Amino acid sequence: MSGHLIIHTAGPGSSVQDMGRAGFLAYGLTRGGAADQIALHEASALLGQSPTHAAIEMVGVGGTFESSVDTVIALTGAEMSASIDGSAVVWHASHSLPKGAKLKIGGVLKGTYGYLSVAGGIDTPQIMGARSTHFKAGIGSVLEPGQTLPLGAATTQRPGFLIAASDRFAGGDIRIVPSVQTDQFSPETLTRFAQTTFRRDARGNRQGVRMDAETDGFFVDGGLSIVSEVITEGDIQVTGDGAPYVLMCECQTTGGYPRIGTVLPCDLARVAQAPVGAPLRFRFVTVDEAREVEIKSRAEIKALAGRAKPLVRDPHDISDLLSYQLVSGAVSATTDPFAE
Repeated sequence: MSGHLIIHTAGPGSSVQDMGRAGFLAYGLTRGGAADQIALHEASALLGQSPTHAAIEMVGVGGTFESSVDTVIALTGAEMSASIDGSAVVWHASHSLPKGAKLKIGGVLKGTYGYLSVAGGIDTPQIMGARSTHFKAGIGSVLEPGQTLPLGAATTQRPGFLIAASDRFAGGDIRIVPSVQTDQFSPETLTRFAQTTFRRDARGNRQGVRMDAETDGFFVDGGLSIVSEVITEGDIQVTGDGAPYVLMCECQTTGGYPRIGTVLPCDLARVAQAPVGAPLRFRFVTVDEAREVEIKSRAEIKALAGRAKPLVRDPHDISDLLSYQLVSGAVSATTDPFAE
Protein backbone atom coordinates (compact mmCIF):
# COMPACT_ATOMS: atom_id res chain seq x y z
CA MET A 1 0.00 0.00 0.00
CA SER A 2 1.44 3.39 -1.00
CA GLY A 3 1.26 6.48 1.15
CA HIS A 4 3.12 9.71 1.80
CA LEU A 5 6.29 10.75 3.57
CA ILE A 6 5.69 13.90 5.59
CA ILE A 7 8.58 16.36 6.01
CA HIS A 8 8.43 18.02 9.44
CA THR A 9 11.94 19.48 9.23
CA ALA A 10 14.71 19.14 6.64
CA GLY A 11 18.31 20.26 6.62
CA PRO A 12 19.45 22.84 4.07
CA GLY A 13 20.24 21.20 0.76
CA SER A 14 18.00 18.15 1.34
CA SER A 15 16.44 16.99 -1.93
CA VAL A 16 14.98 14.05 -3.82
CA GLN A 17 17.63 12.21 -5.83
CA ASP A 18 17.89 9.10 -7.97
CA MET A 19 20.45 7.91 -10.51
CA GLY A 20 20.01 11.09 -12.55
CA ARG A 21 19.45 11.88 -16.23
CA ALA A 22 21.80 10.31 -18.73
CA GLY A 23 21.83 11.32 -22.38
CA PHE A 24 21.21 15.07 -22.16
CA LEU A 25 24.80 16.35 -22.20
CA ALA A 26 24.42 17.66 -25.77
CA TYR A 27 21.52 19.80 -24.55
CA GLY A 28 23.56 21.35 -21.73
CA LEU A 29 22.33 19.11 -18.89
CA THR A 30 24.69 16.93 -16.87
CA ARG A 31 23.60 13.73 -15.12
CA GLY A 32 22.87 15.16 -11.70
CA GLY A 33 21.30 12.56 -9.44
CA ALA A 34 22.76 11.29 -6.19
CA ALA A 35 26.19 12.62 -5.32
CA ASP A 36 26.99 9.15 -3.95
CA GLN A 37 25.35 6.57 -6.21
CA ILE A 38 26.87 3.71 -4.21
CA ALA A 39 24.57 4.68 -1.32
CA LEU A 40 21.51 4.06 -3.51
CA HIS A 41 22.85 0.64 -4.48
CA GLU A 42 23.38 -0.17 -0.79
CA ALA A 43 19.80 0.87 -0.02
CA SER A 44 18.65 -1.34 -2.89
CA ALA A 45 20.46 -4.31 -1.33
CA LEU A 46 18.90 -3.62 2.07
CA LEU A 47 15.35 -3.12 0.82
CA GLY A 48 15.38 -5.72 -1.96
CA GLN A 49 14.32 -3.26 -4.66
CA SER A 50 15.72 -1.50 -7.71
CA PRO A 51 18.52 1.06 -7.17
CA THR A 52 16.67 3.39 -9.55
CA HIS A 53 14.12 4.26 -6.84
CA ALA A 54 14.39 7.88 -5.70
CA ALA A 55 15.54 8.69 -2.16
CA ILE A 56 16.14 11.75 0.00
CA GLU A 57 19.69 13.11 -0.09
CA MET A 58 20.71 14.99 3.07
CA VAL A 59 23.75 17.25 3.26
CA GLY A 60 25.43 17.42 6.66
CA VAL A 61 22.21 17.18 8.66
CA GLY A 62 18.96 15.24 8.25
CA GLY A 63 15.52 16.23 9.50
CA THR A 64 12.32 14.84 10.97
CA PHE A 65 10.09 12.59 8.88
CA GLU A 66 6.81 10.68 9.29
CA SER A 67 5.05 8.12 7.10
CA SER A 68 1.30 7.99 6.58
CA VAL A 69 1.51 4.18 6.30
CA ASP A 70 3.54 1.37 7.82
CA THR A 71 6.70 1.14 5.74
CA VAL A 72 10.38 0.18 5.78
CA ILE A 73 13.30 2.58 5.42
CA ALA A 74 17.03 2.24 4.71
CA LEU A 75 19.70 4.63 5.97
CA THR A 76 22.86 4.71 3.85
CA GLY A 77 25.67 7.02 2.80
CA ALA A 78 27.29 9.37 5.32
CA GLU A 79 26.53 8.14 8.82
CA MET A 80 24.20 10.39 10.81
CA SER A 81 22.59 10.06 14.23
CA ALA A 82 19.08 8.64 13.87
CA SER A 83 16.14 7.56 16.03
CA ILE A 84 12.54 6.36 15.63
CA ASP A 85 10.21 7.66 18.33
CA GLY A 86 13.24 8.36 20.50
CA SER A 87 14.91 4.96 20.14
CA ALA A 88 18.28 5.07 18.40
CA VAL A 89 18.60 3.06 15.19
CA VAL A 90 21.65 1.76 13.36
CA TRP A 91 22.92 3.40 10.17
CA HIS A 92 23.69 1.35 7.03
CA ALA A 93 20.59 -0.70 7.86
CA SER A 94 16.87 -1.10 7.15
CA HIS A 95 14.20 -0.49 9.79
CA SER A 96 10.44 -0.65 10.15
CA LEU A 97 8.85 2.81 10.27
CA PRO A 98 5.30 2.43 11.65
CA LYS A 99 2.56 4.80 10.59
CA GLY A 100 2.81 8.03 12.59
CA ALA A 101 6.23 7.26 14.10
CA LYS A 102 8.76 10.12 14.05
CA LEU A 103 12.06 9.43 12.31
CA LYS A 104 14.65 11.97 13.44
CA ILE A 105 17.97 12.21 11.61
CA GLY A 106 20.57 14.48 13.16
CA GLY A 107 24.02 15.70 12.23
CA VAL A 108 26.58 13.85 10.16
CA LEU A 109 29.13 11.69 11.99
CA LYS A 110 31.16 10.51 8.97
CA GLY A 111 31.11 11.85 5.44
CA THR A 112 28.91 14.51 3.82
CA TYR A 113 25.85 13.05 2.03
CA GLY A 114 23.38 10.78 3.86
CA TYR A 115 20.43 9.02 2.22
CA LEU A 116 16.96 8.08 3.40
CA SER A 117 15.40 5.44 1.16
CA VAL A 118 11.87 4.08 1.52
CA ALA A 119 10.33 0.81 0.34
CA GLY A 120 8.75 1.60 -3.03
CA GLY A 121 10.80 4.77 -3.42
CA ILE A 122 9.83 8.43 -3.53
CA ASP A 123 7.22 8.61 -6.29
CA THR A 124 7.33 12.26 -7.35
CA PRO A 125 6.63 12.99 -11.06
CA GLN A 126 9.40 12.23 -13.51
CA ILE A 127 10.95 15.11 -15.44
CA MET A 128 13.06 14.09 -18.45
CA GLY A 129 13.06 10.51 -17.27
CA ALA A 130 14.13 11.06 -13.66
CA ARG A 131 12.83 12.31 -10.31
CA SER A 132 16.11 13.84 -9.14
CA THR A 133 16.51 17.49 -8.26
CA HIS A 134 19.07 19.34 -10.39
CA PHE A 135 19.74 22.65 -8.67
CA LYS A 136 21.89 24.19 -11.41
CA ALA A 137 19.27 23.42 -14.07
CA GLY A 138 16.36 24.59 -11.93
CA ILE A 139 14.70 21.17 -11.85
CA GLY A 140 13.05 20.53 -8.49
CA SER A 141 13.94 22.30 -5.26
CA VAL A 142 15.10 21.78 -1.69
CA LEU A 143 12.71 20.03 0.68
CA GLU A 144 10.61 22.26 2.91
CA PRO A 145 8.84 21.66 6.26
CA GLY A 146 5.24 20.63 5.73
CA GLN A 147 5.94 19.12 2.32
CA THR A 148 4.59 15.64 1.59
CA LEU A 149 6.21 13.20 -0.85
CA PRO A 150 4.23 10.36 -2.44
CA LEU A 151 5.58 6.84 -1.91
CA GLY A 152 5.62 4.16 -4.58
CA ALA A 153 4.01 0.77 -4.09
CA ALA A 154 6.47 -1.46 -2.21
CA THR A 155 7.03 -4.92 -3.67
CA THR A 156 9.08 -6.10 -0.67
CA GLN A 157 9.25 -5.38 3.07
CA ARG A 158 12.75 -6.07 4.46
CA PRO A 159 13.35 -4.49 7.87
CA GLY A 160 16.19 -5.54 10.10
CA PHE A 161 19.01 -5.87 7.59
CA LEU A 162 22.54 -4.47 7.88
CA ILE A 163 25.22 -3.91 5.25
CA ALA A 164 28.93 -3.22 5.64
CA ALA A 165 29.45 0.05 3.79
CA SER A 166 32.60 0.66 1.77
CA ASP A 167 35.21 2.89 3.39
CA ARG A 168 34.66 6.13 1.49
CA PHE A 169 33.83 8.74 4.13
CA ALA A 170 37.22 10.14 5.18
CA GLY A 171 39.07 10.99 1.97
CA GLY A 172 41.99 8.86 0.82
CA ASP A 173 43.55 7.94 -2.52
CA ILE A 174 41.72 8.96 -5.70
CA ARG A 175 42.64 7.28 -8.99
CA ILE A 176 42.74 9.45 -12.09
CA VAL A 177 43.57 9.08 -15.78
CA PRO A 178 45.26 11.73 -17.97
CA SER A 179 42.88 14.26 -19.51
CA VAL A 180 42.97 16.45 -22.61
CA GLN A 181 45.45 19.02 -21.25
CA THR A 182 47.49 16.79 -18.94
CA ASP A 183 50.53 16.82 -21.22
CA GLN A 184 50.52 20.64 -21.21
CA PHE A 185 51.56 20.61 -17.55
CA SER A 186 55.28 20.19 -16.99
CA PRO A 187 56.56 16.81 -15.73
CA GLU A 188 57.66 18.55 -12.53
CA THR A 189 54.16 19.97 -11.98
CA LEU A 190 52.53 16.57 -12.58
CA THR A 191 54.94 14.90 -10.16
CA ARG A 192 54.25 17.52 -7.50
CA PHE A 193 50.51 17.16 -8.09
CA ALA A 194 50.69 13.39 -7.54
CA GLN A 195 52.84 13.82 -4.42
CA THR A 196 50.65 16.48 -2.78
CA THR A 197 48.18 15.68 -0.03
CA PHE A 198 45.21 17.95 -0.62
CA ARG A 199 42.45 18.86 1.81
CA ARG A 200 38.80 19.08 0.84
CA ASP A 201 38.08 22.81 0.86
CA ALA A 202 34.91 24.24 2.41
CA ARG A 203 34.13 25.60 -1.05
CA GLY A 204 32.39 22.59 -2.52
CA ASN A 205 28.93 21.46 -3.59
CA ARG A 206 27.19 19.23 -6.12
CA GLN A 207 28.81 21.20 -8.97
CA GLY A 208 32.43 20.88 -7.87
CA VAL A 209 34.82 20.52 -4.97
CA ARG A 210 37.89 22.72 -4.49
CA MET A 211 41.15 21.12 -3.36
CA ASP A 212 43.32 23.04 -0.93
CA ALA A 213 47.04 22.43 -0.38
CA GLU A 214 49.97 24.07 1.37
CA THR A 215 51.96 24.39 -1.84
CA ASP A 216 52.25 26.59 -4.90
CA GLY A 217 49.49 26.41 -7.48
CA PHE A 218 49.53 24.06 -10.46
CA PHE A 219 49.92 26.21 -13.54
CA VAL A 220 50.29 25.55 -17.25
CA ASP A 221 51.62 28.00 -19.85
CA GLY A 222 48.72 29.45 -21.82
CA GLY A 223 46.24 27.72 -19.57
CA LEU A 224 43.80 30.61 -19.60
CA SER A 225 43.64 30.79 -23.42
CA ILE A 226 42.10 27.34 -23.94
CA VAL A 227 38.94 27.40 -26.04
CA SER A 228 35.88 26.15 -24.17
CA GLU A 229 35.14 22.51 -24.93
CA VAL A 230 33.07 19.66 -23.59
CA ILE A 231 33.85 18.57 -20.05
CA THR A 232 32.44 15.83 -17.88
CA GLU A 233 31.90 14.77 -14.28
CA GLY A 234 35.19 13.78 -12.68
CA ASP A 235 37.35 16.21 -14.67
CA ILE A 236 39.87 18.13 -12.53
CA GLN A 237 40.01 21.72 -13.72
CA VAL A 238 42.82 24.01 -12.60
CA THR A 239 41.58 27.58 -12.22
CA GLY A 240 43.50 30.80 -12.63
CA ASP A 241 44.84 30.72 -9.06
CA GLY A 242 46.31 27.24 -9.62
CA ALA A 243 43.77 25.41 -7.42
CA PRO A 244 42.29 22.11 -8.68
CA TYR A 245 38.52 21.62 -8.71
CA VAL A 246 36.98 18.16 -9.08
CA LEU A 247 33.80 18.51 -11.12
CA MET A 248 30.85 16.67 -9.60
CA CYS A 249 27.41 15.45 -10.70
CA GLU A 250 25.95 18.91 -11.45
CA CYS A 251 29.00 20.32 -13.22
CA GLN A 252 28.75 22.52 -16.29
CA THR A 253 28.91 20.88 -19.73
CA THR A 254 31.65 23.04 -21.27
CA GLY A 255 34.64 24.90 -19.87
CA GLY A 256 37.95 26.50 -20.73
CA TYR A 257 40.15 25.79 -17.71
CA PRO A 258 42.91 23.21 -18.29
CA ARG A 259 42.22 19.72 -16.97
CA ILE A 260 45.08 18.00 -15.22
CA GLY A 261 43.27 14.65 -15.01
CA THR A 262 39.92 12.89 -14.65
CA VAL A 263 38.72 10.93 -11.61
CA LEU A 264 37.56 7.37 -12.20
CA PRO A 265 33.76 7.07 -11.83
CA CYS A 266 34.13 4.53 -9.02
CA ASP A 267 36.15 7.02 -6.93
CA LEU A 268 33.80 10.00 -7.33
CA ALA A 269 31.75 8.94 -4.31
CA ARG A 270 34.90 9.15 -2.17
CA VAL A 271 35.45 12.74 -3.33
CA ALA A 272 31.80 13.64 -2.74
CA GLN A 273 31.75 12.11 0.74
CA ALA A 274 35.04 13.60 1.92
CA PRO A 275 34.24 16.03 4.76
CA VAL A 276 35.82 19.48 4.87
CA GLY A 277 39.51 19.11 5.73
CA ALA A 278 39.73 15.42 4.79
CA PRO A 279 42.98 14.40 3.04
CA LEU A 280 42.80 13.49 -0.66
CA ARG A 281 45.66 12.24 -2.83
CA PHE A 282 45.48 11.82 -6.61
CA ARG A 283 47.23 8.88 -8.29
CA PHE A 284 47.57 8.52 -12.06
CA VAL A 285 46.69 5.13 -13.54
CA THR A 286 46.73 3.93 -17.13
CA VAL A 287 43.56 3.53 -19.15
CA ASP A 288 43.96 -0.27 -19.00
CA GLU A 289 44.31 -0.13 -15.21
CA ALA A 290 41.30 2.15 -14.99
CA ARG A 291 39.22 -0.29 -17.05
CA GLU A 292 40.12 -3.17 -14.73
CA VAL A 293 39.30 -1.08 -11.65
CA GLU A 294 35.91 -0.08 -13.08
CA ILE A 295 35.01 -3.65 -14.02
CA LYS A 296 35.87 -4.82 -10.50
CA SER A 297 33.92 -1.96 -8.91
CA ARG A 298 30.79 -2.69 -10.94
CA ALA A 299 31.01 -6.37 -10.05
CA GLU A 300 31.19 -5.43 -6.36
CA ILE A 301 28.06 -3.27 -6.73
CA LYS A 302 26.20 -6.18 -8.33
CA ALA A 303 27.24 -8.36 -5.40
CA LEU A 304 25.87 -5.96 -2.77
CA ALA A 305 22.57 -7.82 -2.45
CA GLY A 306 24.43 -10.83 -1.08
CA ARG A 307 26.17 -8.72 1.57
CA ALA A 308 23.01 -7.63 3.40
CA LYS A 309 22.82 -9.52 6.70
CA PRO A 310 20.14 -9.69 9.41
CA LEU A 311 20.65 -7.24 12.26
CA VAL A 312 19.60 -9.99 14.69
CA ARG A 313 20.86 -13.44 13.77
CA ASP A 314 18.84 -16.62 14.22
CA PRO A 315 20.88 -19.16 16.26
CA HIS A 316 19.72 -21.87 13.85
CA ASP A 317 21.64 -20.06 11.07
CA ILE A 318 24.93 -19.79 13.01
CA SER A 319 27.01 -22.79 11.97
CA ASP A 320 29.74 -22.06 14.56
CA LEU A 321 27.40 -21.30 17.47
CA LEU A 322 29.49 -23.30 19.97
CA SER A 323 32.47 -21.00 19.35
CA TYR A 324 30.57 -18.02 20.80
CA GLN A 325 30.88 -17.20 24.52
CA LEU A 326 27.19 -16.46 25.08
CA VAL A 327 27.43 -16.24 28.89
CA SER A 328 30.35 -14.44 30.50
CA GLY A 329 31.81 -15.61 33.79
CA ALA A 330 30.63 -19.22 33.43
CA VAL A 331 32.62 -21.86 35.36
CA SER A 332 32.71 -25.64 35.30
CA ALA A 333 30.24 -27.45 37.57
CA THR A 334 32.65 -30.35 38.18
CA THR A 335 36.12 -28.83 38.23
CA ASP A 336 37.55 -27.20 41.37
CA PRO A 337 38.45 -23.65 40.26
CA PHE A 338 41.04 -23.39 43.06
CA ALA A 339 42.83 -26.62 42.25
CA GLU A 340 46.41 -26.24 41.01
